[in-house]
Amino acid sequence: MTFVQIIDCRTSQVEELNRLMDRWVEQTRGKRTATHAVVGTDRSDAQHVVEIVEFPSYDVAMRNSQLPETDRIFREMVALCDEMPTFTDLDVVRDEALYKANARQLFGMLADGTDLALLDGVLAEGYHDHDPTNPQDVLGMDAVRREVEEWRAGFDFAFAVEDQIAEGDRVCTRWTWTGTHVGDFMGLQPTGMEVTMTGTTLHRFRDDGKIAEGWWQYDLLGLMNRLGAVET
Repeated sequence: MTFVQIIDCRTSQVEELNRLMDRWVEQTRGKRTATHAVVGTDRSDAQHVVEIVEFPSYDVAMRNSQLPETDRIFREMVALCDEMPTFTDLDVVRDEALYKANARQLFGMLADGTDLALLDGVLAEGYHDHDPTNPQDVLGMDAVRREVEEWRAGFDFAFAVEDQIAEGDRVCTRWTWTGTHVGDFMGLQPTGMEVTMTGTTLHRFRDDGKIAEGWWQYDLLGLMNRLGAVET
């Protein structure tokens, strides 16, 4: 279970505290077990500083606490604070990674027959889509809807999200697509065949959580080969 520690302190030496944290990271390189750390100052009180540190588990966090560098940095941190810092230990029972969740939502909406007007809720108005199987990029919501309609006309399909990695404003999703060829697709009459393909999509998000840009990689040639449209 993911474990989070919240360190709450007051200090008039915020910059020195930041430099202290930098030294801690450098001194514990290769040994520190934290996976993510965020430091923030209170907008209404600049001397109120909060650090949020994430670990894979409580046991892993305790190993980090036992490092000699951690003890030394803690004593230096206390000396910089106006009063003794407080610590809140949390076991994470729910973790909403919103960009990842919005990417998963988009894959579901593409496949489940959702009214395409509702794509405005997850895609930015000027959405820019890069698909190497298209002769030119897809720009804007009208073009996106036409693209989705073409796939829906040709297949009853679903996406299974296999893996997701998020960093900053980007989410990379590895997916498996499964479809039944029920209608005309790129001039190929319906075969009734069930087909699958795998792919990867990288999405860039705006600050409001909407997807502004997407890059797709998938084996369209392999799909058309399985449908009998091309020969390898």
